[in-house]
Amino acid sequence: MTQAQHANGSTAAVSGGAQTRVFGIRHHGPGSARSLRLALEAFQPDAILIEGPADADPLVGYVATEGMAPPVALLAYVPDAPAKAAFWPYAVFSPEWQALRYAAEHGVPVKFCDLPATMVLAAEEEPGDRFDPLTELAAAGGYDDAERWWDAVVESSPDATAFDAITEAMGALRESAEQDSMELEPIDALLDEDGAAVEHHADEQDSRWQAADASEPTNLRPDQVTGTNSVAEATSDVIELEPIHLETVRIDAHTLRREAYMRQTMRKALKDGAVRLAVVCGAWHAPALTGKLGPAAADTRLLKGLPKTKATLTWVPWTHSRLSTISGYGAGITSPGWYHHLFTETERPIVRWLTKVAGVLRAHDLPVSSAHIIEAVRLADTLAAMRDRPLAGLAEVTEATRAVMCAGDETLLRLVVNELVIGEALGTVPEGTPTVPLDADLRARIRTLRMKQEALSRVLDLDLRKEREVERSRLLHRLRVLDIPWGTLTTSEVRSTGTFRETWTLEWRPEYAISIIEASRWGTTIRTAAEAKILDTASREDSTVGDLSAALEVALLADLGGATDGLITRLESAAALDHDITHLLAALPGLIRTLRYGDVRGTDTKALAHVADGLLVRVCAGLPGAVTGLDTDSATELRTMLDAAHTAIHTRDDGWATGEWLGALGKLADRDDVHGALVGRAVRLLCDAGIIDEIDSARRLSAALSVGNTAAAKAAWVDGLLGGRGLLLVHDRELLHLIDDWLRALREDQFVETLPLLRRTFGAFESGERRAIGRAVRDGGTATIRTGEDDGGIDMARGNIAMRAAAEILGVSV
Repeated sequence: MTQAQHANGSTAAVSGGAQTRVFGIRHHGPGSARSLRLALEAFQPDAILIEGPADADPLVGYVATEGMAPPVALLAYVPDAPAKAAFWPYAVFSPEWQALRYAAEHGVPVKFCDLPATMVLAAEEEPGDRFDPLTELAAAGGYDDAERWWDAVVESSPDATAFDAITEAMGALRESAEQDSMELEPIDALLDEDGAAVEHHADEQDSRWQAADASEPTNLRPDQVTGTNSVAEATSDVIELEPIHLETVRIDAHTLRREAYMRQTMRKALKDGAVRLAVVCGAWHAPALTGKLGPAAADTRLLKGLPKTKATLTWVPWTHSRLSTISGYGAGITSPGWYHHLFTETERPIVRWLTKVAGVLRAHDLPVSSAHIIEAVRLADTLAAMRDRPLAGLAEVTEATRAVMCAGDETLLRLVVNELVIGEALGTVPEGTPTVPLDADLRARIRTLRMKQEALSRVLDLDLRKEREVERSRLLHRLRVLDIPWGTLTTSEVRSTGTFRETWTLEWRPEYAISIIEASRWGTTIRTAAEAKILDTASREDSTVGDLSAALEVALLADLGGATDGLITRLESAAALDHDITHLLAALPGLIRTLRYGDVRGTDTKALAHVADGLLVRVCAGLPGAVTGLDTDSATELRTMLDAAHTAIHTRDDGWATGEWLGALGKLADRDDVHGALVGRAVRLLCDAGIIDEIDSARRLSAALSVGNTAAAKAAWVDGLLGGRGLLLVHDRELLHLIDDWLRALREDQFVETLPLLRRTFGAFESGERRAIGRAVRDGGTATIRTGEDDGGIDMARGNIAMRAAAEILGVSV
C-alpha cells in the first residue's frame, strides 16, 4: 500500500484499484458536516462506513423516508430490561447525518462500522469516546474552551481540506497519550513493516505511545491560531510545536476495541468489492484507521470473547437540548441552536441570527428596533476583524447581543442563550419506524386527539364538558400511571369552573421513548397497560387505604373501567382490616373527591359511594377513641384531617353522610378529656354548620377559659376555635369580649407561655381581619373589615344584580 494526497485534502489508502479515505469529523459540528459533503461530492465513493452501531444497518433505509426529521437518535435497548439502553443522536448539522443523506440521495451503500449495540449494552458502557480530544488541541492553541477554539478554527471557515490537518493533529495527540493497561498492546507494535504479526515484549515501549516530558510546556498565543486562513494552517500551528503533553488522557481498552471493529468492517467492505470506500468517524479515531490496515489477527484478538446480549434498535425523536449535554458519543455541545443556524443559513448568517435574537427579545415585550440589529451586526463584524477572524463567531455575536440589545443585562442574555443558542427542536420519525405496539397506540391517540409532542413547555387548559378535552385528560392521566409524565397538572391562570377544568403543562422529553418501552410489558394499548399496572400496584401487600384511595381516584380520572372494580374490592378489604382510624379519615376526602370527578365525567360510582359510606360509618364509630390521649403534635395533625374530611363531606352534599358526620363532631365537642385544639375545632365546625349558635359557642369558650385549665390548654382551645377564621371575632362581640378578658387576666408567666401559640393563631388571619379585630377591641364593639383606605360600604343594588345573574347561571330561583 502507498499513501496518496488528493485535491480535496483527504488522505487515501490505495491498494490496486481500491481507494479508502478516512474523514475525521467532529460529532455535531456544522463545519465538519459542510466540509464532509464537499469532500464526498469530490470523492464520489461507492461505499460509505459511518461510526455507529453496526447492527443498526437495517434502519438506514428510514433516513430518506418521509417524516424523518432530525434531531433524531438511534435507540438500542435490551428487550427484557429496557432500562438498559443507549442512544446515538444526530442533528441536521451532524456530519454522520449528512453522510447518511448523501448515501440516500446518490444510492450509495452505507453501513455503520462501530461496535454493535449487542456488545455495547452487554458491556454496560456508554457508547462513544471517554473524553473530548479537542479540549487538548484548544489548550495547545491558547483556548480554555474547546467550543470557542473549534468555532474559531473550523466552523467559521469550513472547507474540504480540513480532514488531513485534523487527522494529523489527532495523531500528535495519540502519540502523546498512554495506552490503557489491560494486557493490550499497541496495534502498530503488533505488526512489522509488511503488516505481519510480530512478538512484542511488555517492557518494550513504542515511542508513539509515550507521554511527553511535562517539563517542556507548549506555549501558543491565540493570535497564532485565529489569524490563520484555513483549518490546515490553524492545526499545523499547533502540531508543529513541541509535543503536546497529556498526563491524564489514555487510549483505553474500549477505544482500542472500537477501532479494531472499525478496521474489521473496513476490511469486509473492501473484500465485498468496494473500490472507493469513504469512512466517516470521530477525528480521534482517524489516525488509527488511516493507512495500512494489515492482517486482521491483531484486531481479532482484541475482539475475541466480548460479551453480547440481545438488543433491539429503532429511531426515536431527539431534542437540541439533549445535544447540549454529554450524551451518545460523549460529544455534547453547548450551542446546538447556533450550530443549526450556521448549517442552515448560509447567506448572511450573522444578520439573520441577530434578527432572530431581536425576535426573541420582542416576544418577551422588550423594545428592540431595527437600529439595534444594525448596530449589533456592526459590532460583531468589528470584533471579528479585530481578532483576525474571517467571520464573526458565537463569541462575537454574544458580546454584541449583550452590549447592544441587552444593555449589559445578563438575565436578558440568558433568555437568548436558552431559546436560541441552545434552542429547542424536537425531531420526528416516520410512522413505519420499528416500535413496540404501545408506542404505536400512543401515536394513534395523539393524532386522533390532535395533540402534538413538543420539546418546549406549554400550558394546556382542558374544559371537561367537551368530549375531546375529556379524552385528552384521560390520556394524560393514563400516561402518568405508566410513569410517562408528558403532562404535569398545574394551577391554571384561567378562572376555574369547579371540577370542569384541568390545566396541564406539557413537555415531551426524548427519554420517554425508554419509558414507553418499559411500560409495554403491561399491555399493547395505553388503556390496558395503565389498567394492568395500577391493579398490580394495588395488589401489593403493603398498600394502605390511602394508597388505594389515591389509586382509585386516578383510575376514575383516567377512565380505567377495567381496573375500577378490582380497586374497589381491594379498597373494601384493606379498609376492613385497617383499624387505624387516622388512615381511614385520611382516605375519606380522596374517595369523596373521586365521587365528584366521577359525576363530572359520567362514570358509574355507585359501588364507590357504598365504599365511602362504609368508610364514614367506621370513622364516626372510631373517632371517640382516636382523639383520646393525644399530644399537641398529634392533635394538630388530626385537626387537619378533620378539616379535610368536613370540607369533603360538605361538598358531597349528601344528607345522610352529613348527619352522621355532624353527630360524631357533636360527641367530640361535648368531651372535656380531649385536647383543646380538637374540641375547639369541633365547636367551630358545628357553628359553621348551624348546629351550634353564637350563644352556645360563647358558653363553651367561657367554660374552656375558666379556672382549672392551664394557660397552654386554653390557648390550644382558642387556636382550635379560631384557627384560620378571624371573622368570628370580628362579628361575634361575645367571643371577642371573652378572649379579650381572658388575655387581660393572664399573669406575666402565663402570657409568655401562651404567646407563641396565640401569635401563630392570629398570624394566620388576613391583614384586614387583624385590623378589624384591633378596631373592635379599641372601640369596644364590632367592626367592618377594611381592605384599603376607604371603608367601601356594600352596594345592595349592585349585589342584587350579581345575585340574580348567578342564580340564572345556576338555574335556581331567587
